Amino acid sequence: MPRDLILGTAGHIDHGKTSLIKALTGIDCDRLPEEKSRGITIDLGFAHLELGPYRLGIVDVPGHERFIKNMLSGATGFDVVLLVVAADDSVMPQTREHLDILQLLGIRHGVVAVTKADLVDPLTLDVVMLEVRELLQATPLKEAPIIPTSTLKGTGLPELKEALLDQCRQVDEPPEEDWFRLAIDRSFSVAGYGTVVTGTVASGRLRVGEEAAWLPGGALLRVRGLQNHEQPVEEIHRGMRAAINLAGVKHEDVLRGQELATPGYLLPSRVMTVRLHALSSLSRPIKHRAPVRVHIGTAEILGTLSLLDAERLEPGQWCLAQMFLEEPGMAVWGQPFVIRDPSAAMTLGGGMVLQPAAEKLRRRHVETLALIEPLANANPEERALLVAKLRGYRGITKAELVRAARLTPAQADRMLSHLVEQGKLMPVHSSTQEMGAIHAEQLASLKEKIVATLQRWHEQWPLLSAHDRGKLVTALTFVGDDGLIQAQLDRMIMERVIVGDQRRVALASHKPKLSQNQRKLKVKLVEAHRAAGFQPPQVESFTSQAGGNAKDLKDLFEVCVAENELVPISPDYFLHAEHETALKEQLRAKLADGKGMSVAEIKEMLGTTRKYAVPICEYLDRIGFTRRDGDLRYLVQPAVKVGSV
Repeated sequence: MPRDLILGTAGHIDHGKTSLIKALTGIDCDRLPEEKSRGITIDLGFAHLELGPYRLGIVDVPGHERFIKNMLSGATGFDVVLLVVAADDSVMPQTREHLDILQLLGIRHGVVAVTKADLVDPLTLDVVMLEVRELLQATPLKEAPIIPTSTLKGTGLPELKEALLDQCRQVDEPPEEDWFRLAIDRSFSVAGYGTVVTGTVASGRLRVGEEAAWLPGGALLRVRGLQNHEQPVEEIHRGMRAAINLAGVKHEDVLRGQELATPGYLLPSRVMTVRLHALSSLSRPIKHRAPVRVHIGTAEILGTLSLLDAERLEPGQWCLAQMFLEEPGMAVWGQPFVIRDPSAAMTLGGGMVLQPAAEKLRRRHVETLALIEPLANANPEERALLVAKLRGYRGITKAELVRAARLTPAQADRMLSHLVEQGKLMPVHSSTQEMGAIHAEQLASLKEKIVATLQRWHEQWPLLSAHDRGKLVTALTFVGDDGLIQAQLDRMIMERVIVGDQRRVALASHKPKLSQNQRKLKVKLVEAHRAAGFQPPQVESFTSQAGGNAKDLKDLFEVCVAENELVPISPDYFLHAEHETALKEQLRAKLADGKGMSVAEIKEMLGTTRKYAVPICEYLDRIGFTRRDGDLRYLVQPAVKVGSV
C-alpha cells in the first residue's frame, strides 16, 4: 500500500510553479476562472502524483505577495517542498519570504527546481544555481538538490522526480496510533450531496459514518462521505488530501481556519504561550504589545503579542511570549505558527506553541518562565511532568497530555500509568472533572498548606480539639476544586497526618490545652447537660460559674461538641449526646408506622416544655431526621442503596 505524503510548492510569482506541476502530473492546478484569465495563481491548487511507493498529494500555492495568507494556509501541511526559482529571474522577494515561512513552519525536506533553464545560457544558469545554494546555506534545506528544468522541453523532469523520491524516503513515519485532525482550507456545496470541506489530514484516521468535532464551536458532525484525489474512499488518514461530505451543516457556515478533529482533544483558546523567533531580515525589532496577524493551521487571526521576558525582540533573536487572539485558535504543543504585520505587508517571524491553551502569565515571573522555557526541547516524559506542574492543582487528564505534551492517546495512557507508578504523579478524582493525575509536588504543597492552616488554627484556638472540615475547605478555595481538597484530607486521615471525619478534622499531634480550672468547668458543662435531660440549661447560665474562664465558654462548648459529648441543637441550647441518641430512638419507634406527631405530642413524649420542644423539633428537621408537613413531623426514611450482583 503506498504511503501518503504532501508535496507543496513555494516560490516567487511567475516562476513556473503551476506549469511545473502540470508537467509532472498532467493536472492544471489553476481552478478559478480569474486564475486562468490572468495567468497567475491566486488561491490553493491541488494535484496528485504516484512516485514509487509514495502517493503525493500536491498543494500548489500562489507566489504573489498579496496572497501570502493563502500560501500559508496551504504550507501548514507540507511533508516535502518543491521550491521553484526561475532561471531568468533568479532569487526574488517572494523566494526569500516563502523560504522564511518554510523555515518557521519547520519544513526540513525539499528539492529546488530551477525552471525556464532553456531561456538562459549555461553560465547564467550556473550563476543562478550558485545564488540559490547560497540562499539555502543557513536553512534546513541547505543540502537540498537543485535541478535545472524546462517544462517546454521536458528537461530535468526525470531527475526532479528522482530527487523528490529521495526526499520522500527521508520523511519520518508518523505514530501508528493517533487522533484525527484536519485544518479546513475550503468549503463548498455539491448538488445532491450538500456541504463538502477539504484539507490535509494532519494526524489520525477518519471513516465514513463517524463523527468529528467541528471547531472552535465544538458541534459533532457526521461524515457522509470521503474522497481522496476525487475518488471515493471509506477512510482517510495522515498525509492525505481529503474531501469530506458533512451532514447537518451549511457550507457557508464552515470557514477556512476551522478544524475537524476527534472529539475531546483540541481545546480552542484565545491565549497561547509560544517560543517566538524574529526574522533576521527585519529592519526593526518586534515590540511588546505589538499587533500581529497570527497564521496557525489554516487560520489567520488578529492578535497582540505579550513578550514575557523582554521589552523588544531584536531581529534574529527569540524570546518567550504569549499571543492574545481576537478569535479562538486551535493548536497542540510544538505546532509551528507564523506572524505577519497587521497590514499583511511582511512576515515578522514565528515559532512553536508551548502552551496551546494558556492562562495569562505575569511578565518576567522567573519561576513560571523557568518551567515554560524547557518545554521547547523536553522529551515526552519531561514534557508531561512540566505540563502537570504548570497545571498546578487542576491536574492533568489524558486529553491534556495529548494536547499540551503532544502524545498520542495511547502514549498518554501509558505515560500516566508510568509516572503514577514512579510516584511522580498522584491519581486524583475531582468533583468537577475526571482528573487523571496531579504532580506529586503539587499534592505535597497542598498537604503543607492544610497542615499550616490547621496549625495556625490550633494556636489561635488552643481549647478546640478539632475544626470544621467545611471551614477548612473554604479557607483553601485558591486551590480551585473542593473535591481535590476533600480527597487530600481523606488521604491525610489514612496517613494519620490528621484525625477526624466528614465533619471535623485536626492535626494528629494536636491536644487541646485545657488548664485545670478549664477541665473542671468542662466536666460541669457535660454533667449539667446529662442531668438536665430534655430541658438543657442555656449557654449564658454558665457565665457566673465560669468566673475567670467566662471568655472561654464558647470554646469549651466547641471542645465538648468535638469530643462527641454535647450536640448543638440551637445557638442557645445543647443536648447531651446520650439524650440526643435516646431522642432519635424514641421518635423512630413512635413514627415507624408512618403517622406524624405534633410538637405538643413530642413535648409530652420527652417530658419537657414547648420552650425546649420547638428547637429540638427544628434541629431534627434540619439534620433530615424528620420532615415537617403542616403541624406534624414525619420520620424521614433512609434511602435504600441498590447494589449490583
